[in-house]
Amino acid sequence: MEGSLNEDIIPSPIGPHGESKIKAEEYILAKMANNSDRMTCKKVYILRPCMVHGPGNKGNLNLLFKFVSKGIPWPLGSFDNNRSFTSIDNLSFIIEQIIKRDIESGIYHIGDDEPLSTNQLVKLISQSVGKKSHIWNVPKVLVIAFTKMGDILHLPLNSFRLQKLTENYVVSNNKIKQALGIDRLPVKASEGILKTLVSFRNKKKKNIFDKELENK
Repeated sequence: MEGSLNEDIIPSPIGPHGESKIKAEEYILAKMANNSDRMTCKKVYILRPCMVHGPGNKGNLNLLFKFVSKGIPWPLGSFDNNRSFTSIDNLSFIIEQIIKRDIESGIYHIGDDEPLSTNQLVKLISQSVGKKSHIWNVPKVLVIAFTKMGDILHLPLNSFRLQKLTENYVVSNNKIKQALGIDRLPVKASEGILKTLVSFRNKKKKNIFDKELENK
């Protein structure tokens, strides 16, 4: 996809989580570059998956699911963004292929073939629970003003959270596909997300059933 990030881009993460991962990469690459080290005769792969999801997933996707599945209108429809995700099925497929094949050592981005927008996610969540999606195109200027108020009043929607919900983050998976000699990964992005969302719905139903049993 045009404008997507490839492995040549030098990442500059902010925060302990991202910074520690880059330090780990630098350590491994330094070992690979040391010709006297035994690691140079081995295959070494640094995989950079986008947000991995699947049944039992925990994180921001769960929070969005809880919000939308209640039928609450999504107010950020005017923000058009795209993000890359990684289905656990596609990640498992890639790891299995790396084990089986003779692939060149290096850094590989891992992500589904198609990016998804937050608005698409909202529609898929509604679909997974059998409800009609409600997306409001509130003018951006009003949303931004509200989030600035959220910064001051410590509301759930603030500037930082707005950025996380609406920013673009699309990566290219062309390098790993070329290495594997394939054109597409086995699971489409929307299919993988829907599988994850259905697992959320089933877990929610199970929790309600368990509570009913406890109350009897």
